[in-house]
Amino acid sequence: MNQRFPSVPWQKTARVRRALLLALILVTSLIASSHMADLLPHKGTTPLELAVVIVFTVLFAWISIGFWEAVAGLLTLARRYDRFALSPREDEKVSLDNRDALTAILIPIANEDVGRVFAGLRVIYESLAKTGELQHFHFFVLSDSADPDKWVEEEIAWARTCRALDAFDRVFYRRRKVNLKRKSGNIADFCRRWGRSYRYMVVLDADSIMAGSTLVKMVWVMERNPRVGILQTAPLAANRETPIARTQQFSNHAYGPMYAAGLHSIQLGDSHFWGHNAIIRVEPFMEHCALPQLPGKPPRGGFILSHDFVEAAFMRRGGWEVWLAHDLGGSFEEVPPTLLEELKRDRRWCQGNLQHIRLLFTRGLLTAHRALFLHGAMSYGSALLWFIFVSLSTAEAMVEAFRTPVYFPTGRALFPDWPVWHPRWALTLLATTAIILFMPKLFSVFLLVVKGQSRRFGGVFRLFLSLIGEVFFSALFAPVRMLFHSKFVFVTLLGRQVGWGPQQREDLGTSWGEAVRFHGGATALALLWAAALFLINRSFFWWSSPIFLPLILSIPLSVLSSRAGAGRWLRKLGVFLVPVEISPPPEIESLQRILYIQEVSRQTLPLHEKESGFVKAVVDPWVVGLHLSLLRKKRRLSEAIAKRRQRLQDKAFSQGPKALSTREKKEILYDPGALLQLHRRVWESSDPAVTQRWGLPS
Repeated sequence: MNQRFPSVPWQKTARVRRALLLALILVTSLIASSHMADLLPHKGTTPLELAVVIVFTVLFAWISIGFWEAVAGLLTLARRYDRFALSPREDEKVSLDNRDALTAILIPIANEDVGRVFAGLRVIYESLAKTGELQHFHFFVLSDSADPDKWVEEEIAWARTCRALDAFDRVFYRRRKVNLKRKSGNIADFCRRWGRSYRYMVVLDADSIMAGSTLVKMVWVMERNPRVGILQTAPLAANRETPIARTQQFSNHAYGPMYAAGLHSIQLGDSHFWGHNAIIRVEPFMEHCALPQLPGKPPRGGFILSHDFVEAAFMRRGGWEVWLAHDLGGSFEEVPPTLLEELKRDRRWCQGNLQHIRLLFTRGLLTAHRALFLHGAMSYGSALLWFIFVSLSTAEAMVEAFRTPVYFPTGRALFPDWPVWHPRWALTLLATTAIILFMPKLFSVFLLVVKGQSRRFGGVFRLFLSLIGEVFFSALFAPVRMLFHSKFVFVTLLGRQVGWGPQQREDLGTSWGEAVRFHGGATALALLWAAALFLINRSFFWWSSPIFLPLILSIPLSVLSSRAGAGRWLRKLGVFLVPVEISPPPEIESLQRILYIQEVSRQTLPLHEKESGFVKAVVDPWVVGLHLSLLRKKRRLSEAIAKRRQRLQDKAFSQGPKALSTREKKEILYDPGALLQLHRRVWESSDPAVTQRWGLPS
């Protein structure tokens, strides 16, 4: 390991805290597993019951981690002073004096909603300008968009944003021709081209919003803590309206600060990196964080998909610290608006996190980050274990329904062996599990009330009503998520790769047909399972109903939870209110205002402005000039390529843009000569059919 920095006091504290955490997890898990064994008919002595106990123990240990982390967070927030906090005090003056400390704000995008991306950029830019520290920051929109229409729309939006902000010297746009390694490759490409010109870089997602004052504080922290390689904020969710998204927003605002404080308390300088809303010291990132290509074929091998945990581990291996600034506000993101979009995202994350298992024994990694790799894999592997536990329990219940009790086992015995059911033990175990799962949420809400922050959630009554609603929704969706996460783990282990399409970030809702296609198999499986239990073991049927009922109802649950109208109705009732709705920060208000203006403008645009990006690049002289200015210089083409481009140009001219494939459109856009010639031919044509195809006035 790089010995750039000597050992520091927080490392000893971290070791003590982690040892205590491990001891608490082991003790509670062993106690719970012994109770579980006592509940089974044969006390866990048969192979099937032993398997049930083992899987239960692992699952209980998993949920215990969250409980004890929450307790650590509660203690951290309850204290008035945290000696390991890096963030400045509220009364501390923050300014950036070093003009050499330039920071690049990176916004990697791929086929995103162009209006939303540049609205967010504008909000952050204007917020930074208000701090008086704008001269220390540059913005880079790094595009991997494969859609030719999105490509051109991004160029137009960039130029208009720069013109509106007078920021052509501060906001830059670059589109990669080859989308290698997705987001991590995009960041690496920036580092190779421009990284040495900047001391820091702030990485954002397409839906990220950050206050200018927060960005300034992040740079200030990095300047005063030269050991820190990555500083991660804890983003708060905002701007979504659907019921499922509103529950996640409430959970994020109500419980998130306590869990984030718990992570900070246990990890300290060995924290993890979530890939966005974080600041990175560029030089050590370039030196230590290059990602290897895993041997074998995807999905288990190939390029690393979930790059963030790996980059944090490599940064620590290089001797640099990674911290979670849990107490630094002004950092926002958006959650998926529907269950389907959430699960599509989770499938990608599942594949990436399972790859981390192959990095467990990488030379030089710290134990803390090996544990984080396991933790990430277990985030999805636990679902498969839960599915196995439910399956084994069902099998045990069915076996017991058909098994004849043996009252007089072989060997001498003074008394018969009576099967005994202890309902008190079962209820104790159930109550213990419920406490482990739900008590942290109650801790969070009580802490909000004690600190006088309940009014930020609509008052004490609405806060507790939202708590009950969130717990109810979580219980409803937990079996659905369990089944799909199990499937994701299983198909990944089988070697099936998943696509990486753009995320749907708008509150458009899920159609009934889409829900049936997505959830039909789960519904059928749950119906068969419930019917078998009802016929064979009626008592276990009722115990298992909280699992199979949500699966049976998954189709209407998925549809109704995706309706923005239902979410707005909940907001009117005061359910799932969050602080950014009751008292919106200036950045959120500004974003909503810009998006509203965009929507109104979109409805009143003239017809030629509603054309696709590719059509604009052909017919609009200003867009043609803009696009050509961003292309590389014209290259000499071989005779075969030149002839193919001429045939493609003839096809576009005679048949119109609808006759071209995505690949053909991109080929024209990449060729300055072909694009300019097609532009001239369309404008010079007197054929009404040509002008109509290209949307020109007749």
